[in-house]
Amino acid sequence: MSINAANIRKSIEKNWNEYLSKYGNLFSSNSISGSSPPSVFVGSYGYPKVGVGPMVPPIHGDTGILDAPEKWLGKSLEEIVNFRLNLIRGTQNLSVQNPTGRYIETLQELAMSSNNPDSEITFYNNTQPSSFIDGESAPFGPIGQVKSAKFSGMITSKPLEKTYYDRDLGAEDAIISLYNSGIEISKIQKCFSIGMFGKKRKLVPTRWSITATDDTISKNLVDQILDYSLIDSHIVFNYKHLGNSFSVLLFPHRWMYEMQEAWHTETGKIGFGADSENANGIDHYPIIAGAYFAAKLGVAEYLAKKKSQAGVLVLREIRPEYAVPVGVWQVREAIRAAFNGKPIVVDSIEQGIDIACRSMTISKKEWLSNGSILKMLRQKTITDYF
Repeated sequence: MSINAANIRKSIEKNWNEYLSKYGNLFSSNSISGSSPPSVFVGSYGYPKVGVGPMVPPIHGDTGILDAPEKWLGKSLEEIVNFRLNLIRGTQNLSVQNPTGRYIETLQELAMSSNNPDSEITFYNNTQPSSFIDGESAPFGPIGQVKSAKFSGMITSKPLEKTYYDRDLGAEDAIISLYNSGIEISKIQKCFSIGMFGKKRKLVPTRWSITATDDTISKNLVDQILDYSLIDSHIVFNYKHLGNSFSVLLFPHRWMYEMQEAWHTETGKIGFGADSENANGIDHYPIIAGAYFAAKLGVAEYLAKKKSQAGVLVLREIRPEYAVPVGVWQVREAIRAAFNGKPIVVDSIEQGIDIACRSMTISKKEWLSNGSILKMLRQKTITDYF
């Protein structure tokens, strides 16, 4: 059944405001001194002129955990929200085209930093709590318009610096090069967002850069996977965190991928969203947005590592406990964690579906009625495909 998107958005904002109230005494001042994780943020409101700036906590020392989603697995929702509420977002309105000037150059140096630079920011007015929350990027604390920003003690990451100065390297090639060199995906996303990659550089809103980075890397991995042999068994992986339940079913088939999401509403109804692709990729922006590419990246990493090809079904149940979305990073990290767990090997795709649905509160019948890959597979006998 369809669920009114406006009502879902209203519920999320209500929950976020409850967190803001619960963890009150938020920072409010016309200046701040602290150590940036390091972190930068590019907004999307008003595009192509958007709010751009650093994020800094009123804390000195090692603040890296505040903006390092790869290290948040196992943390509670409240812990993650508290991390983010500590980050004060500074902003200046700038055009996304041809990012130049000392302010942008300083933010690019910050994004390249491998440490937690000391930061001093002055705002035109006292910072104010932000109700902004989009589900793609992690939320943040108060926001203020930057009057001046100074950073000291920045230690630049050499791989990032090399990519930054290579003006002949395309943006996609830069992303793949950094990923292959072991740079964290969240770090690559920040640098891409602040206009550091490509021949014709521009600022990319953070929420878009997250999805674009996941999409670029996963496409590259799938290109490799298409040359590998099919897996010879049906395998299920499960993982739960932050009120989300994930099941991943791999089965012997040329690359095909589907992700289904189901979520519970305050009225007790269930909403569904699903998107899928074959070896030609997806030809539209997914209904389930960035979660589609985040999960796809986690799956593609696993298959590339195993040098195997498979058909893939990812199920995600979003429970009411996931009161505030903290970003699609949690989808990518959950899928990675699932593959680090013990696989359940079964004899058939039907058994695989049973196991995948068993850890959910939503019935197998409901999952089957809302997807497309399993419907297609069941139209013919198993031997027609395997």
